[in-house]
This record gives sequence, structure tokens and C-alpha cells, in this order.
Amino acid sequence: MAGVGVRPYWELTFDADGDVERRQRDALPAGAVQERLTDLVVFSHGWNNDRSMATRLYTRFFEPFPELLVDGPARVGYVGVHWPALRFTDEPIPDFDPSSQARATARAAAAPEPELTDALRRQLAVAFPGREVVLDRIAQLLAERPDARSAFDEFARLVRELIAVPEDSPDLRYGADGGDGTPGMLTDDALEVCEVLTAALRSAGAGVWPGEAVDAERQPLFGGGLTRLWNGAHEMLRQGGYYAMKRRSGTVGRLGLGPVLGKLADGAPAVRVHLVGHSFGARLVSYALSGLPSGARNVKSVTLLQGAFSHYTFAARLPFDRDRSGALNGVQRRIDGPLVACHSAHDDALGTFYPLASKMAGDATSFLGLFDRWGAIGFHGIQAVDGARRIRLGEAVPATGCVSVDASAVVRRGGPPAGAHSDICHPELARVVLEAGRVGRD
Repeated sequence: MAGVGVRPYWELTFDADGDVERRQRDALPAGAVQERLTDLVVFSHGWNNDRSMATRLYTRFFEPFPELLVDGPARVGYVGVHWPALRFTDEPIPDFDPSSQARATARAAAAPEPELTDALRRQLAVAFPGREVVLDRIAQLLAERPDARSAFDEFARLVRELIAVPEDSPDLRYGADGGDGTPGMLTDDALEVCEVLTAALRSAGAGVWPGEAVDAERQPLFGGGLTRLWNGAHEMLRQGGYYAMKRRSGTVGRLGLGPVLGKLADGAPAVRVHLVGHSFGARLVSYALSGLPSGARNVKSVTLLQGAFSHYTFAARLPFDRDRSGALNGVQRRIDGPLVACHSAHDDALGTFYPLASKMAGDATSFLGLFDRWGAIGFHGIQAVDGARRIRLGEAVPATGCVSVDASAVVRRGGPPAGAHSDICHPELARVVLEAGRVGRD
């Protein structure tokens, strides 16, 4: 099905409110029983994926599983989750092809575009229906790049308006994880935000925009007025879409996947479920734990790959506010096994842009002081959870509790601005999933 090489394979398709395609939902328990499965690996893609990209990710990630399981007694099935995650078509990620040619192509495409492309405009219109007038003005500002503070203020207001949701939307309930909350780019001074994001793009190695003043070595100059900051404004738009998809991933997990797993527990109680998520997909499967019916105990492991959410999400007490806890404090107890978070120091999307978008602070050239409070789980691992373990890739995964796995040795390839954020298709990470779930053991 859908070009994925492993069998048996099913898909679960959710809309933005977490509603699942019912025929797929109902087919899963019956199919699992018919196939006499012992284990089911359920994988969710992250943001910036369309359906074909998600399918390609599942194909590549699942590819090592049959060989790794060849000598074991397990009968394993696979599920690919599909949810509406906006794809920024002018960005060279995600790239799940590890070849040198693919990496070179990604690097060549890494220079940001000065205008809103037609393809991205269509994607934004689908992701945020009814905002066509807002998108028209955003596109006009990016094309003209006015040298005026008022234009940046207007642009920031338009981004806020674009990603806003109604007050009764479930999205509002699943936006914050404990350490981040509403991102500073939506509340801070617009010009300062664009200054910080422009500098961050430069530090990540993104290319020079057309019209930007540069010296002989292609380094940005401080002249040129405010026009040079429109690449930061474009990044503000991208980060606005990023935040909206983060919010949506919690909704789909809590209201969508969680109840589906509950029905699976009723219809196929012997099947052991192993949740895997990449980027915001890691957030989605984590929030699915909060949506599990109270009696469901079929989730045996959760593996988070470069999770794009707060490293304090599972904390009982936030280090900077002891009266508050992380949004998912205690949900790890709904897993009959370990909660594993793979992280990498080479993930620039999470190491630089995630904390900046969560909370803008300091001047445009210094990012110090942001990362402790506003860090991501895919960069730092799980933080402030009593008894949590930290291991390196290749070491034995504990059978229970919260575990952070330093995967920097393999999650290390990728061009700007995201770095290695999408470099997750490795047999070593497939082994982490299987070991976390004790899949194939007698």
C-alpha cells in the first residue's frame, strides 16, 4: 500500500481537528487480529511534510526492520500516520535521502527566496482557509521589501492574523508544553524579531538574499537600511506556520490518535503498540498518550526522534517556576515500557530556531540565555524528570522510565537552516525503537 515496502502496513489519516478517516480506523484492529500480530509500530511524520514526503519517510525508516527482526518470534505490523502539516515548498527540507547528491542539492537550494512563491502561497491558503486577503498583503510586502519600520509592524500583525484560531478551537488547549508557551515572535517588537531571525539565518549558513548588501567574501554588511531584514521577516512567516503546526500536532494526538489507540486496545488487546514520531510527530504521539482511555495499556514504548517541543514537557516542576509542571507531566506512566527521546547536537532547527521562535530575547547577534528555558527535547533530551536516564546510541535502552539517547553520531547530516533535523533514517535508530519495545524477544 502507498509504496511502503513493509507488510502488513496501514494508514491513519486525520484532519486538523483530530477526526480520523473512519474506514481506516475500523480496518486496523480487524487487520491486526487477522494478521496475528504481536507488535504494531505506529509512526507519525512532523511538520513541513505533504503526503508523498511522509510516505517516503516511512518507506526509508521502516526499511531495516524486516532484516532486524528476521530471527525473532515477533509478528510486526506498521502504521503510517498522516495529518495536515503545512509544507514550506521553498525550503529544502525535509530530505530523507542520505546520498551526497541529495545533500548537495539541498545545500544549493538553501538560500531563502525573497518572495512568497506561488506554491507556498497555495499551501498556506490550504492550511489557513479564509485568509486570502492576508496572504495577498504578505506576498506584496515580501515582494516589495519596504525600507520602513511600519511595514515590519504590519507584517508581524498579518502573520499573527494568519495563524490565529477561533477562541473555541481545541488548538488553543494544546499549544504550550510548559517551557515555551506563546512564541515571543508573536508579541515582541517586530523589527527586533526580524533582526534576530536574520542573524540566526546567517549563523546557520543560509545564503544571501538577492539585493542584500555583501562584501567580497559574501558576508552581509550593515548598510542597506531595513531592507536587509526581510529575510528575517520571511523566517517569521515560516516560524509562524511552524508554531501553528506545533499547536495542531497536539490536537491531532490528543483528540485523534489517542482514541484510535483506545479502540485498538478493545479490538486487538494482545497487540503491543510502539509509537514513533519525528519532529512535531514526536509531539503528536506524546499527546496521544494523554488521549488514551484510562483502561488502555497497549502502548509498550514511545520513541521520539528529534522532538520539536519543550524539553520540560514531562517535568513535574519547571525549574524556573516551581509552581508549574510540564503539559504532559506524568503521561509517561501510561506507557508499559520506556519513553525514549533521541536528540542530536547537529539539529540546527531545534538548537537555534526553536528557542528563538519560542522566546525572542537579547540582541541580534547573541543567543545566550535562551536555551535552558526554551530548549527543545530533540536537542537537549528530556529535562527535569526525576530518575530519567541519559545514554549514548548503542548502549542498552532501559526497560522503563524516561530515557534520553544522544544520537549525534548518526543524526548529523543536513544543510542550512535545519541542519540534521531530518537525518533520522538509520538502522541504528530502528534498533532503538525495537529495543525500547523489546520487540522480538521471547
